[in-house]
This record gives sequence, structure tokens and C-alpha cells, in this order.
Amino acid sequence: MRILILGAAGMIGRKLCAKLAADGAIGGRAIDEARLVDVAAPPQPAGARFAALCAAVDLASELAAAELVAERPDVVFHLAAVVSGEAESNFDKGYAVNLDATRRLFEAIRRERARSGGAYRPRLVFASSIAVFGAPCPETIDDDFLVAPLTSYGVQKAMVELLLADYSRRGIIDGVALRLPTVVVRPGAPNRAASGFFSSIIREPLAGREAILPVADATRLWCASPRAAASFFVHAAALDLERLGPRRSLTMPGVSVTVAEQVEALRRVGGEAAVRLIRRQADESIADIVAGWPGRFDARRARTLGFVAETSFDEIVRVYLEDDHVAAVA
Repeated sequence: MRILILGAAGMIGRKLCAKLAADGAIGGRAIDEARLVDVAAPPQPAGARFAALCAAVDLASELAAAELVAERPDVVFHLAAVVSGEAESNFDKGYAVNLDATRRLFEAIRRERARSGGAYRPRLVFASSIAVFGAPCPETIDDDFLVAPLTSYGVQKAMVELLLADYSRRGIIDGVALRLPTVVVRPGAPNRAASGFFSSIIREPLAGREAILPVADATRLWCASPRAAASFFVHAAALDLERLGPRRSLTMPGVSVTVAEQVEALRRVGGEAAVRLIRRQADESIADIVAGWPGRFDARRARTLGFVAETSFDEIVRVYLEDDHVAAVA
């Protein structure tokens, strides 16, 4: 089995690489080779029992997609993207990476399928987002609610979902799109995602650093840990997609929590000293983006298919302490 991970140097990409290195297989089938690419070369996954080829590749370049699929990987994990805040501020870059590069990837696979006489059809797992939904919306969004994004990032993700469904219908790929919750607590340095502060207000105080909170305490989010996010992708790679039918996009399970509830979870772990390191500084541009994101889902379809996430925000904090906090403060 050959696999290809696009966006392998990102936070979720690194978690996915580490999980695959530890497991050594997908759905009971051993991984023989993994090609890990990003705009900056990803690190070698520790302990991998398969060949891991790491390289810096810009997916937005014209010839990148054809070169990446020339060896016909069996599974393609597509996590490469310009994040929400940057996609909103840099219109051209957001569409070039999040939409145009993905279309070229799908077309490169279509050409390889033609060269193979129709034999090549990879499993493709795409990192979509709950940003495909937008206000106004009910208190809880179910699996039948319409897709109506309010940001360029959400529009780009929704457009790829439609392409993925059509290319799957035509037998070019065997695709599934995972609408990821906000992933917290993210380790490492903050990025340009509009949702980054949801992690910062936990991560930074626990490391003794100040964190900026740009939105109101009543702001609600739908979230899951990086550990759960990596597991979503591995599960999707081995899923029987006949159970999905033509609807190839799934909203992933998660936890619904307000910022105020996040702060209380921080208080239980880090005490008052940690909470005092949160500085409230309103940012209307971030607040406007986040306000359009729903904060509660009924992800029944994904749960029925075996996707699992945390059941409380305290559990998400515990995952961070177990997986990343020691490394962050060491």
C-alpha cells in the first residue's frame, strides 16, 4: 500500500503521520510507503515501519499534482490548505490553494485512471470544515442542513466537497470529505486561522504566557482534539463508502462548548493564575468570522459510521496535557 499525505507538515498532518507510523497499517492492510509533502518538508515520522519520503512541494504549482500521483498512491489524505483567516484576507491565495490546486489534483488522478485503463481509483480523504455552514441556522445542525458558507474559506471547502462528490460519482476517486470541528488544543505557535485563539486561551496560560481573547465569553464552538482529528482520517481511509451513497461529506463528532466554559476548564487545571493570563481584547474581524460558524451539531451519521470524538471539554484538555503539554513546556 502506498499513501500520499498532502499538508503533512501541518499540525493535523503531523498527528496523522505519527498515528500511521505507530499503527503501520490502514484497515488491517500494511503500509509499504508513505509520501509526505507540504510547502515545507515534513519531519520524518518516528518509528515508522514503512518507507517515508518527505519533500517540500507547493501543491499550487502547475505540475505538482501530476508528479505526486504519478506513482498511483492507494490512499490520498488531502489536508493542504490556506487557513480560514488567511483565506479571508488573501482572496487570490485562498482560491489558488484551496480550490484550484485541488481541482488539478483531481484531474491528475483522472488522467492516471485513464492511463491505467480504468483500474486506478484511489481512496481520497479530504479535510473539509464546519465553515461550510453559516448563519442563520438552528441551535443544533443535523446532517440534512443546507451548506451556506459566509467566508471565502467556507466557500472553497464547499466547492471542493461538490467536486469530490462528482468525481466519486464518475468513478474517478473513492472520496470522502470530513467536515472537521475546530481542532483544540493545538500545540505549537499560533497560526493565521481565525479559530486559533480557542487553543491559545488554554495552551498559552498553561505555559505561563499571556493569551488574547478577541471574542465574547458567550461565543460557542464545536471542537475536537488533534488526537481525534487524526483518528477521523484513518477511520475514513478504511470505511466502506458504499454506506455513504452519493452524499460523500460527513460532519465529524465533537463537543459543544462556550468560551466561558473553556475558561472554567482552564481554571480547574491551571487555577486562577492561569486564568489571569487571558487578556480580553475585542477584534471585530475575528468575531465576525467566528459568529457565522455554528456551535452545535447532531453528527449522528458520522457516529453511526464509527467516528468517535471526546465527550467533554475537560477530556479535550486532558488529551492536550497527555500528548503535547510536556513537550511545549520542556
